Amino acid sequence: MPKNKEYTAKEVIALTLTYMNSNHVAFVKKASDFAERAHEGQFRKSGEPYFTHPIQVAGILAELKMDPVTVATGFLHDVVEDTDFTFDDIANEFSQEVAELVDGVTKLGKIQFQSLEQHQAENHRKMLLAMANDLRVIMVKLADRLHNLRTLKYHRPEKQRRIANETLEIYAPLADRLGINRIKWELEDTSLRYLNPQQYYRIVHLMSSKREEREGYIANAIEEIQHSVDDLNIDAEITGRPKHIYSIYRKMRDQKKQFNEIYDLLAIRAIVDSIRDCYAVLGAIHTRWKPMPGRFKDYIAMPKANMYQSLHTTVIGPGGNPVEVQIRTKEMHHIAEYGVAAHWAYKEGITQKVEGPQINDTVPWFRDIIELQDESDDAGDFMQSVKDDIFRDKVYVFTPKGDVTELPLGSGPLDFAYSVHTEIGNKAVGAKINSKIVPLNYKLKTGDIVEILTSTNSYGPSRDWLNFVSTSKARNKIKRFFKLQDREENIIKGKDLVEKQLLEMNFQPKEYLTKANMKMLLDRFNFSSEEDLLAAIGYGELTALVVANRLTEKERRDRKNDEKFAEMDTIELKPKKPETEKMKIKHEDGVVIQGVDNLLTRLSRCCNPVPGDEIVGYITKGRGISIHRKDCANVNSSSEVEDRLIDVEWEDTSNAKKEYNAELQVEGYNRTGLLNEILQVVNTQTKNLSNVNGRIDNNKMATITLTIGIVNLSQLEKIVDKIKNIPDVYTVRRITS
Repeated sequence: MPKNKEYTAKEVIALTLTYMNSNHVAFVKKASDFAERAHEGQFRKSGEPYFTHPIQVAGILAELKMDPVTVATGFLHDVVEDTDFTFDDIANEFSQEVAELVDGVTKLGKIQFQSLEQHQAENHRKMLLAMANDLRVIMVKLADRLHNLRTLKYHRPEKQRRIANETLEIYAPLADRLGINRIKWELEDTSLRYLNPQQYYRIVHLMSSKREEREGYIANAIEEIQHSVDDLNIDAEITGRPKHIYSIYRKMRDQKKQFNEIYDLLAIRAIVDSIRDCYAVLGAIHTRWKPMPGRFKDYIAMPKANMYQSLHTTVIGPGGNPVEVQIRTKEMHHIAEYGVAAHWAYKEGITQKVEGPQINDTVPWFRDIIELQDESDDAGDFMQSVKDDIFRDKVYVFTPKGDVTELPLGSGPLDFAYSVHTEIGNKAVGAKINSKIVPLNYKLKTGDIVEILTSTNSYGPSRDWLNFVSTSKARNKIKRFFKLQDREENIIKGKDLVEKQLLEMNFQPKEYLTKANMKMLLDRFNFSSEEDLLAAIGYGELTALVVANRLTEKERRDRKNDEKFAEMDTIELKPKKPETEKMKIKHEDGVVIQGVDNLLTRLSRCCNPVPGDEIVGYITKGRGISIHRKDCANVNSSSEVEDRLIDVEWEDTSNAKKEYNAELQVEGYNRTGLLNEILQVVNTQTKNLSNVNGRIDNNKMATITLTIGIVNLSQLEKIVDKIKNIPDVYTVRRITS
């Protein structure tokens, strides 16, 4: 790939002529002409016509020898987003296939998000899911990002850093996972130049300062290897390869080394005709020089997940200095440079389309993307799972049968178990690594042979396992187990609570728990099934009293009317009060007391009632009326209390601005950033956060209590729902005495 090659539209078309037939070239030319007209009058930050950007994107795709539809999409990828043309216009002018590719690349620019981070997460999620359906989406997006990085100097410094950081977090790992090293290396080096220019230019300077000395040393080593290969009558192309700047930077950072402590700044690459020749050259090199222990990797027998194959060895070369050597076939080298594009590119007039089951065979981690999407609560959760499970550095371990399993660095036996099958994870009782029993918090290393010990009598995972697992996949499956387990118990408990509450109110449960009434409750409380509703009651998200009151609303109103008429029959008729007199008196706390004025009222601190809660008034001695939730333990503790209770209700709070305190308790796994994410959610929903406390137990479980200001129960429920969606939060409940 010519670095920073600036194409004209004619040059891109000429490039497609080298590998496409005339009909397909005409199709690409049509897309180029259409995009040029669509972007007419638009300019980039650099002052160039906007159309220069689609030209370069299409040029990068043509360098990869992508098919006509993909190169055409390179020309058209910004048309829907930045011009008046629509998805349907593209479909009608070209094809549904082209329109869907353009749509997959197009940002979600017309949707309003609460934050830039949420917007970016939604964009990334859309792109990854579109990629899982058709790989060409990410090919266009990588080409788009590569050219944007090449022209990043025209943006503000803060935007440069944001785009460069996003590139290192999302796009460079994607290029790596797809094996497209040519794009990956440039993405990484260019991003580092904007994120850490001091280190970038320091490494460039240090590499240049002794370049001649290093190149002379490598030339000497190449000559010696060439003599050994010639003795074997093997045709081999042996060259020196400079290390990329970002890889040197990472080695200095991760291994805490100075530049002069890194010896493999230049590597030697031998390209041969066959796999047999690869191992023959390896033997010749090891015969001439002593290999360094632990530095040999056979990626031919055990390819990387991105299809990369090669033999890697580091030997003590001439003068006692380490030399890294890579040995591969010509086909392996092509795949190492172009990755999945090498398998997928346009050949002999036919598009080798890789999608669906075929792409899952070629790039198996695509299945994980779909699974992570299904298990994620929102876009932020999904992208964090992708970064943790797919973009993180890997370890490669073996099953007892010799099959290779790839896992994120830091994974343990339980992560391995759940990657094989959910039931193996759920029934695990122990693990053996290399035939030795190990604890479940053991960290796997490349080359480990992992055996999971299971038992059919196992009751399932322990909640402590959440502290041991490293992958989102394993963590989500453990959480799902407990959610399903607790769900059955909570459904039974919820039904019992409602029936008991109805009986206490002198209503027969069978008369009220009908299908029609349950449907009414589902609509009222926004649940999709009766089981979900009952589980929520059992879990404490919804009180049995609120449900019982909703079921018996009409009957309780009728009872009150009957009691009122009965009372009127036994008393003398009194003069009718003037119509202007108010029978409901509003008090300071937003509470209405029937026909009573000039009474001191206060909201009890034991249960902190808020508008929307079912409430009752309690007549205190000398302190007015204390307002409690009806399910408060302090007003349900004895029969003597009933004599002091009076009916109260909330005034209309639809336009209320008064805030009420509510106390929440959040429990979850104590990971880095958990408290910050909880506080971010709260701060987006309310301006009043008056108290925060937290503690951590020996199992790294965090318990956080929050006192927040809200205007009604609906706002509180919304805050609770959003906190529940934060990764590693297990329970959120409202605190009462």
